[in-house]
Amino acid sequence: MEETYAIEVEHISKHFKIFLDKGHEIKDYVTSSRRRKYENREVLKDISFKVKKGEAIGLIGHNGCGKSTTLKLLTKIMYPDSGTITMRGRVSSLIELGAGFHPDMSGRENIYINASIFGLTKKEIDRRLDDIIAFSELEEFIDNPVRTYSSGMYMRLAFAVAINVDADILLIDEILAVGDVNFQSKCFNRLREIKAEGTTIVIVSHSLGQIEQICERSIWIHEGVIKAEGRPRDIHPEYLDFMGGRRQEHALKEKERREAKKAAEEKAEIADNNIFNANSSSLEEQNHVMAGNQDDEKENDVAEANVNELAENSISDKDAADNSDEPEKKANLKRWGNGHARIQRVRMLDTAGNEQSVFKTGANVSIQIEYSVNQKVEDAVFGIGIFRSDGLQCYGTNTRIDKIDRFNLDKGGITTVRLDKLNLISGEYTLDVAIECDQGVPIDYYREAYRFEVFSNIGDVGVARVDHEWTL
Repeated sequence: MEETYAIEVEHISKHFKIFLDKGHEIKDYVTSSRRRKYENREVLKDISFKVKKGEAIGLIGHNGCGKSTTLKLLTKIMYPDSGTITMRGRVSSLIELGAGFHPDMSGRENIYINASIFGLTKKEIDRRLDDIIAFSELEEFIDNPVRTYSSGMYMRLAFAVAINVDADILLIDEILAVGDVNFQSKCFNRLREIKAEGTTIVIVSHSLGQIEQICERSIWIHEGVIKAEGRPRDIHPEYLDFMGGRRQEHALKEKERREAKKAAEEKAEIADNNIFNANSSSLEEQNHVMAGNQDDEKENDVAEANVNELAENSISDKDAADNSDEPEKKANLKRWGNGHARIQRVRMLDTAGNEQSVFKTGANVSIQIEYSVNQKVEDAVFGIGIFRSDGLQCYGTNTRIDKIDRFNLDKGGITTVRLDKLNLISGEYTLDVAIECDQGVPIDYYREAYRFEVFSNIGDVGVARVDHEWTL
């Protein structure tokens, strides 16, 4: 290996056997052929990269892309099917929370066990013991069994051991997601210190902010191959754009699935109604035949019985109607007004005119409101309100605020408001729409008429992104 590199990964591939129904005994394999069937799933496909001494890199990608598998191959927890991995120096890893800890032993005893796994002698551990305990901030609990520890305490102890073994290479897999804010800050500061001392660091994390604070380089793994690598500030926006696009695709598929399910339910309901109507017609014909074969007295009895049956059916139909109104009553809790006009449909469209529920920060969006009119509305007003998922109002406006000329509603139609830049920060939002008249009299106020998401490749904080420019 070249002296300048601490890690060299060359053309590694890794696959796993995924059994359809894995058995644990010989008779399971003999009696069931299904338990012998499996599929080969290739997780990594000819990956190569190098890490310089003292360099910190981050591995990013969606769940299941192969990040954690790569880290386990580096630690030699498992081995590649092909290719080679060369590590230079002592390796310390935080792959799984509390890995190597014995739950019935105390924190102090587990320090000795865990540090010895990393290759330290008892004398070396004795020399570092006080520093490990002090960093973990577990002095009063250090002699308690670790089974009594919380997940945060586990993480503190595991991290304290890993960073005090004087490792040349430190491998971390999502471990920094656990712990309170103060301890996370302490961990970041310590990572910066050991990085400055020349330790090579590889981090797997979904927190791009963590990687940007520590790493000089990001490697984006997608479907088992390296899709891109470079400076975090260059790679992360590209990655976030890609993930946002996937979120839009999933949202569209979910919308199509819901529409297909609704159509199937409506079709089944129509079929049930047709069967019911056919049965009712057949029963009515039979009653006519029976009535024609009876004498006058029986005809009177049948007539009286039919009247009673109709009365009972009327009561039953009324009860059914009352029950069928329940969903509508619940829906009406989210809208109110005098009903002179009614909002029939709300859609949010992209620039191509396609309905979407996921948008990128800064996208051009059109809000389309379809309405009907039951009674003429004079001096009408259309309004919208955007609310964050926690109920915070982010923006609201209406045609009166925007000084649109007064207008009346005589018949149904569609009104559209275009947002040239939807400059909201990433998150989930709801849209309120309303029709009013005069000075705020509600005609139809529809709360949470539409739900949508916003994603961004920029790490702004707050509610909205304000256009700005730095001059240094």
